Amino acid sequence: MPHPIRFFSFFLLSLVLLVVPGRAQKAPPEKPRTTRILFLLDASGSMNAPWEGRPRMEVAKSLLAKMADSLNTYPNLELGLRVYGHLHEAKENNCEDSKLEVPFGARNAAAIKAKLKALQNRGNTPITYSLQQSANDFPADRTARNVLILITDGLESCKGDPCATSLALQRKRVFLKPFVIGIGAEKEFGKQLECLGQYYNAADVKTFRSVLDNVITQTLQKTTVSVNLTDESGRPVESNVNMTFVNNVTEQPEYNYVHYRDDQGKPDVLDIDALQSYDLVINTVPPVRQQNLAIRAGKANVLTYKTPQGTLALQSPNLTPNPYGKVQAVVRAAGNPTTVVALPFGTKQKLLAGNYEVEVLTLPRIMRRISIKQGQETTVTYEAPGTLNIVTDLKGYGSIYRLNDDESQTWVYNLPEVSSKINLPMQPGAYRLVFRTKTSTGSKFTDTRNFTIRAAQTTSVSIFGR
Repeated sequence: MPHPIRFFSFFLLSLVLLVVPGRAQKAPPEKPRTTRILFLLDASGSMNAPWEGRPRMEVAKSLLAKMADSLNTYPNLELGLRVYGHLHEAKENNCEDSKLEVPFGARNAAAIKAKLKALQNRGNTPITYSLQQSANDFPADRTARNVLILITDGLESCKGDPCATSLALQRKRVFLKPFVIGIGAEKEFGKQLECLGQYYNAADVKTFRSVLDNVITQTLQKTTVSVNLTDESGRPVESNVNMTFVNNVTEQPEYNYVHYRDDQGKPDVLDIDALQSYDLVINTVPPVRQQNLAIRAGKANVLTYKTPQGTLALQSPNLTPNPYGKVQAVVRAAGNPTTVVALPFGTKQKLLAGNYEVEVLTLPRIMRRISIKQGQETTVTYEAPGTLNIVTDLKGYGSIYRLNDDESQTWVYNLPEVSSKINLPMQPGAYRLVFRTKTSTGSKFTDTRNFTIRAAQTTSVSIFGR
């Protein structure tokens, strides 16, 4: 049996090792993700049209066969082939003419080439139905990158809505933003297909070959992004801010990071999938949002944003206990009624440099206009309150107003409609109480009393019926 003292010492040592920070954390090496590319090929009757001396279908099959060959040895890559419009004649008007001809598999170029060679184009263009069916083609693997490449020379012919279907499948994470290659098409043709995904107009064979190569390059090359957060002078001094890369098609967050700089002040390098389009939200207070990030696929991208920050310190007066309890403050950007943040006194909050309005929720409320400056701390406080003591045995209706320097009055508070002793913590100043008993028979019986509240003192006001 282990000695009890030795066992307890070992337990304490283990606990210390668990809770005391040690060396910098290093993320475990990530397992390579599988990329699956589904070629969705149009084999409708219109693909018989000549294209620089050959039928469009023959050109598409030839280039796809070469592409499959070139990708056959790539690691962590699987290809699949779905074809539509090839099983039924156009006169049959079949809107379910779509089939997964080659399921996903590694190094399956031979199967894809054999199927392409045997294909005959003949029927309709059921793009929507084919997209819906493609959802079942990709294996249930949430870690994979699912890519769809649609190659077509025509528009939907079965009254479906391919754009809505594509968006719905992206939101379900069936596949990333698709590539759409329109071959032998006019520019107007693309306007109806660009809502599907990233559209390319391959008006000639040379462009088609180039576009296909470009799409594969974007899919397989690594893309990185570094985010530089600077002060007003462009110095890279800001960090430790949450950042969210939001997919601006699905409106879902794709990446959440807390910004980091190394000892040399350089931001770290993030792996970002370039097959999606993003808005970047830098979660300062208030947040900074950059729409439609300009990320170049296969490149090392450096993005720079000015996010100078200072600190707002909310400091309560030294009162024990504080008759207000926990006082809150509402912070808004100057000239903007939208609340930036609500905070309790006794806390500090970083804010973007700029002008703000701080509403302190005392009685009455206090408005402060402040300026937050880079690297500086701005303190907001309020005067120690006094206490208003109202003594009455009468039920009635009343309000408290603050008396302003110009002899106007500003509403502060409505009294409860009960007869009891009322104690209100209030800011120092001159006030007016307006009251009418419930049993009085006219407005002329309203009673008015002026009084003054002083810091840390109690002011008593009595109410009597007439």
